[in-house]
Amino acid sequence: MALTLIYCIFLISLPAMFQVASYPSSSFPMHGHGHHQKQQQVSSPSIQLPRTLARPPFAEASREAILAAAPELASVPAEYIRRGLRSRANEMLAGISVLSGSHLPSSMPRSHMQATISIPIRPTQAPPTYPTHVLALSSSKSSSDSVMLFPVHSLILASHCASLPRMPPPASPPSTTLHLPVLPFSLPSPAAFSILHTYMYNHRLDSVLKSLFPLPAGFLQSLSHHTVQTTLSSGTTLHQLSAYLCSSAGSNLHTLTSHAAHVKELWQDMVALGLHDPELWDTIDLAWEVVLGALNLAAKGH
Repeated sequence: MALTLIYCIFLISLPAMFQVASYPSSSFPMHGHGHHQKQQQVSSPSIQLPRTLARPPFAEASREAILAAAPELASVPAEYIRRGLRSRANEMLAGISVLSGSHLPSSMPRSHMQATISIPIRPTQAPPTYPTHVLALSSSKSSSDSVMLFPVHSLILASHCASLPRMPPPASPPSTTLHLPVLPFSLPSPAAFSILHTYMYNHRLDSVLKSLFPLPAGFLQSLSHHTVQTTLSSGTTLHQLSAYLCSSAGSNLHTLTSHAAHVKELWQDMVALGLHDPELWDTIDLAWEVVLGALNLAAKGH
């Protein structure tokens, strides 16, 4: 699936001096659903970074997709479905864990893919909630024959992602073999999807940030959406986090640019999937502010 991005980030070679916009003196504006954030793109001869990462217009999850995954929820709003799924996260993640490793490879050549993947399972008294499908992700930015495989529950994807194609119907309930229909899909960064895959189940903002770059353990402990929003409006706290990140990278511009690339790839995947989670979007905003600040500090030599 091709994705046309309004704003691109070109991470090529770094100049001797690198400059991005510093923190504004006032609070950062919070983004709302359905609004594009006006961007002031900053650049140098060999690198360009947008001041902020744009959010596409809000689009709710497809009612048709939800209906295909769970007909009994036809009249339930998507937001209520997402909240209800949180209480089942552990049993669904347990079902995914059973398939990890030798049962389901993490990747395979696209040419070897079939419409269904069959996996033997052991009957138990209290079986976990097994995945219903396998997402086979290829990169929209390369011609690699390899696809990454993610066992998923169709209702999780259908209720979170507005831009997924219609999923194949699930197989019959498992007995001794699990038959998982395969859904091929293309994303800018299949590797970055692993962060989103976990988040759609556990909704842990600290795990998202830890997957992107180092931050103080005290800040990440019990991280809430309120903490994220408060931090976004505090130039002092943002500076402290940027200084920590800059120090952890040894003020190395190449390392910090790699961190920026990881945030950018996660953002691109969210846009491509139509994943409109306000808490996650604010967390991506926070990650971007911190990494831009760290790049500024490294470029200025503190």
